[in-house]
Amino acid sequence: MIRFGVRLTLAGGREALVRLVVMAGAVALGVWLLVSTLAGVNAVDGQFGRFAALRPMPSADGPLWWAERNDYFDGQSIVRIELAATAADAPVPQGLPRLPAAGEYYVSPALADLIAQNPADQLGARFPGRQAGLIGDAALPSPGSLTVIVGSTPEFVSQLYDAQRVSSFPTEAYGIPLAALDLILSVVAGGLLFPVLIFIGTATRLTAARREQRFAAMRLIGGTPRQISVVAAVESTVAALFGTLIGFGLYLGFRAQLAGIPFTGMPFHIEDVTLGPLMAVAVAVGVPIGAAVASLVALRRVRISPLGVVRRVTPKPPRWYRLIPLLLGIAELTFFIGRVPEHSTAQVAVFLPGLLLIMVGLVFAGPWLTMIGARLLARRAQRPATLIAARRLADNPAAAFRAISGVVIGLFVTTVSVGIIQTISAERGANVDALAVSTMVTKFEHEHDDIPAPVVASLAADGSVRSVTLIRDNPMNDGEHAGTVLCADLARSPEFGRCADGAVVAWVSEGFMRYRAPHGSGIVWPAAPLTEAQFAAQPVIEVVLSTDGSTAGLERSRTALQRAFPDLRIMPATEWDHTNDQNSQLSGFQQLAAVIIFASLPIAGCSLAVSVIAGLADRKRPFSLLRLTGVPLGVLRRVIALESAVPLLAAAVLAVAAGLLGAQLFLAAQMQYTLHPPGLTYSAIVAGGLLLSLGIIAATFPLLRRITGPETARSE
Repeated sequence: MIRFGVRLTLAGGREALVRLVVMAGAVALGVWLLVSTLAGVNAVDGQFGRFAALRPMPSADGPLWWAERNDYFDGQSIVRIELAATAADAPVPQGLPRLPAAGEYYVSPALADLIAQNPADQLGARFPGRQAGLIGDAALPSPGSLTVIVGSTPEFVSQLYDAQRVSSFPTEAYGIPLAALDLILSVVAGGLLFPVLIFIGTATRLTAARREQRFAAMRLIGGTPRQISVVAAVESTVAALFGTLIGFGLYLGFRAQLAGIPFTGMPFHIEDVTLGPLMAVAVAVGVPIGAAVASLVALRRVRISPLGVVRRVTPKPPRWYRLIPLLLGIAELTFFIGRVPEHSTAQVAVFLPGLLLIMVGLVFAGPWLTMIGARLLARRAQRPATLIAARRLADNPAAAFRAISGVVIGLFVTTVSVGIIQTISAERGANVDALAVSTMVTKFEHEHDDIPAPVVASLAADGSVRSVTLIRDNPMNDGEHAGTVLCADLARSPEFGRCADGAVVAWVSEGFMRYRAPHGSGIVWPAAPLTEAQFAAQPVIEVVLSTDGSTAGLERSRTALQRAFPDLRIMPATEWDHTNDQNSQLSGFQQLAAVIIFASLPIAGCSLAVSVIAGLADRKRPFSLLRLTGVPLGVLRRVIALESAVPLLAAAVLAVAAGLLGAQLFLAAQMQYTLHPPGLTYSAIVAGGLLLSLGIIAATFPLLRRITGPETARSE
């Protein structure tokens, strides 16, 4: 029977070929997205595992001094590590052949390219000595990581802020908060999985009624239930095998593009975008088995009796208890608000099941809601098409909802993902103005007695520097004004405010740039009771450079300041430098939201198209008989449109509402945020998705004319 089933699948005529191609295509698309999602989750784990190579374990008597600081270049973050060995057995981190000696440094390949492409006074001169080699990928989270490891002396490194002695390096992501990111990615993976499974299940039911009739005929001529089951399983398994192979091929073909999606703020090493043998085998074996099981479940009536196909009765109406999973999912998320510690692994165990339960609840409750809506539509029907469509929906709401379930889950996943990610972006994103991009601040952790005059002169001599403002300590610190500024210097930088009339020295707030948001350039700083000589006697706490905003000018000044003060804890930086890393990760999350949208909604549209076409093929005899009795083709088209569009639009409202509620519960429980309603872009995407779905329904109308002619009624 296996050979017969294969022959029937591969050489069963045009209808069998179309069914095979559609089923294989659906499985291929589903497998591709499934394995890509799983590989993406593995890539995140692999990326954060690489962080461990440069996150040492502290030890009071470790033989290696280690200090890490953040540097910047053209809006990009540079990890700068200073180290010095005190013994021959000092540990060597992964990615290095040996420890750099004093006067040597190792750089990542991306940073080496930047050094080679830019003048030394903008970047290369920051790192003393010579380049000893490149840092290996094992210590680089991303191919674009900018990292430098500088060898120095124990006397210098030990005096740096946060310097520590270390004895070893961990082999896993020690000290890195993965819980929140794992939670978001797990929700995304689960959310993408549902539309994929629905699509595969829809495709395996393609022309289900026709297949039931064919298998029932085989039963009538002597076929046993076991034989029918084997043939059905073979047919679905062959299509699933082809689709699985194609899906893995698509994954391998687009693996490099997947690695380039920076949804953690940085792209991935292609080696981290992997499935692993166990996961690959599970998908390769599980998908064909799942397709076979779905086929057997779809044909259960044929196994009961060969006349089961003919003796069709109206299915039992769905009951209210189908709402229970949906309500349980909402209750679960609500219950754990404030009860799960932030950044804990328990969050994944708590919130992922809740969101998945809501998705299951939407699918489970959909038929009951469709039935309620159909009955209301039937009561208000005033035209034949509306009445026929409402009665058909009420007779079999499960079949009607099955056609749109992919769209419902796609909209839910899109709404939850966009709601969460846009809210995080709104809460954490930084609005940076032109002044924050062009003004560089050097803040000293320990006050410098003074800044050498040649350093100030060399900075001011750069054509891109408009002014050099020294902020000195306030000897009468009143808690509000921690610094003082010379009014002559401030007059050259009116964007920072001005002094009171007649003042020589003014008090300014700590963090000289922070006043802009509440005050702006019109602020008048109060006069300080200091003479110019008394001001000059105070230690310097900040150096503020106002520049023209050019990259070359900013980087020359940054390099000059680092060379003048090599022990800085906080490197010279603009506000944009400090916020850019966070904005990069938020941008990555937004790209992840785009991936979800452009993956789930097209899959949902394909599911709808397959369902509508399959439904037409399965009902061509009843529609043909209606046409023979004089029903106009336009009425049948309106029936098809109402059968698909009414539950689609109603379910879309439910899916969006459930998605917004799920996002709000997630944000309240996980981050104590209030949902920011998605904006016009999201609304346009949802409206476009629904219009596309309606277009798919309308695109089947020409097929209705071809399959409902008199010859169809005679041949059936």
